[in-house]
This record gives sequence, C-alpha cells and structure tokens, in this order.
Amino acid sequence: MQKAKEIKDIVEKEFLAFPDVAADVINALLYQGNKITNAKKLLSGPTESIYQGEARLRNQYEDLCKYEMSGEKIILMYLIANQSKPDSRMLLRKAGYIGGVYREQYESKTWGIFPVVELVLYWGHPRWRGSRDIRMLFRKQKLPEETWKYIDRLKLHVFEMRYLPPKTRSLFQSDMRIIVDFLAEGNDYRSDRKIIHKAAVIRMIRILSGDTDSQDIEKWLEEQKIQEEDDITVCELFNQYVRQGKAEGENRLARLVQMLIDSGRNEELQRALSDQGYRNQLYTETGLS
Repeated sequence: MQKAKEIKDIVEKEFLAFPDVAADVINALLYQGNKITNAKKLLSGPTESIYQGEARLRNQYEDLCKYEMSGEKIILMYLIANQSKPDSRMLLRKAGYIGGVYREQYESKTWGIFPVVELVLYWGHPRWRGSRDIRMLFRKQKLPEETWKYIDRLKLHVFEMRYLPPKTRSLFQSDMRIIVDFLAEGNDYRSDRKIIHKAAVIRMIRILSGDTDSQDIEKWLEEQKIQEEDDITVCELFNQYVRQGKAEGENRLARLVQMLIDSGRNEELQRALSDQGYRNQLYTETGLS
C-alpha cells in the first residue's frame, strides 16, 4: 500500500502537470495575473538533477519543470516544488538544484543558457516560518560586517496556498482557483465556476483534506455518467460527490460501531467517535477502509 505522503506527492504533481494549470500558477503568483506565459509556450523539462554525495553520485527531484519557449529556443526554466511541511533549510536545497541546472549549462549539456526561476507551493497548515533569504538563514553566524556584501542574496519564493489573500486567489483562471478558494473557505465553498479537470480537482481536494483514498474517483465519475469534456460547475459536482460521500461515510461508521459493540470493545468505541485518526486506524483494521 502506498504511503500517505507518496500519494499526496503524486496527486499534487498530477494536478500541476496540466499545462493550463502550470501556466496559470506562474501567471497568478509571479506576474500578478498578467498573461506573460501560456500553456503553448511551456514545454515539460527534466525533474531530476545529479549531485556528488559523500561516496557516490546522488539524484534529487523537483515536482515540476517547465521550459518557457520562444520558437525552438529556451528562454527561461520554471521549477515548481510542492511542500507539505515547513523546511528551514530549503534554501540550501534550492541552491543545490539550481546550481546543478546552471552547471549543466556551463558544461553545454543544455540547449543554450537561460535563467532559472523556482517557486514553492506550500500546502501545509502551520504558517511558513523558515528563512526565505540566505542572509536570514545565516543571521546567527558571527561574520564581519564587510562579509555580507559578498554573500549572494539567494531567495526562496514561497506561496502559502492555504493563506492566499482574496485578491491573489482572484487572479487564477484555471481549476487552481477552485483549489485555493476551497482551502480558504472550507467545506462551505460553492461556486458556479466550471471544472475542467474533474477527477484531478476532486483528488486534490480529498488529499488536501487529509483523505489519502483517491483511487475510486474515475469509477465514481463513470457511474454518474460524467465525462471530462462535460460542462459541470463546482456546485453541481460537489453536491453529487459530497452527498454520496456523506451517505457512504455514515454507513461505514454505522458498521464500525456495530462491530465494536458486538465485540464488547466499548472503550475503543468511545475513542473512535471522538478521534478521527484512531477511527481511520480501526477502519483499516476491520477491513472497512
């Protein structure tokens, strides 16, 4: 069985891989909503780079790499990293990854030379407190004042996706607008926006809500006779999906309660009713997951 983090990583990568979503993220977050790039200009690039470890070469990955093209020429590389937890040393990882890209350019392993821009999409609940500037990372070092002007100002461009202000959220034109509005407004979120990537949107919402079971969505869409090309709004899709999900959840909980009662596990029953994590553990244990 896949681990929760692995499933979450895959779902986030899948969603960002849609060209219209990738272009929208770049335009909304980097260019204040101006349509500087578009899906046709972006070409998928490698997400792996190689660096020298202590004893052998090692690899490291970014979640998404997109080349900005002008005809057949690369003019810019965008790197997008998904992050679930704050990482106080992520600046160092950025230095290694971007340094690896520039090293390949220096060694003529790429199609010409071009700048690299990395942005971090942070999906976690705690606010990001890690350093976003290399000088802040080293602020506790006792260095001569004259030294600081020679330390390059590497910066980490982090966007806290759960805490984007309404003005920023309004800049999104793709299905990403649905995701960020849902994160901000919660289960009460409703909209007349049309959904383009239906399965991917539902999957993103489920994993960002803490549910790692996202394998049955295509089957559910097929049962509802909903196809990817159909016109359907957030309200229409959510109402169908949430209504069925609530019914299934209530039935599953009822079966678990009855099983615990039948087994005389009253203390566990009390805990299961108040502790969702423990309840999920019991679902797995009893084969109800």
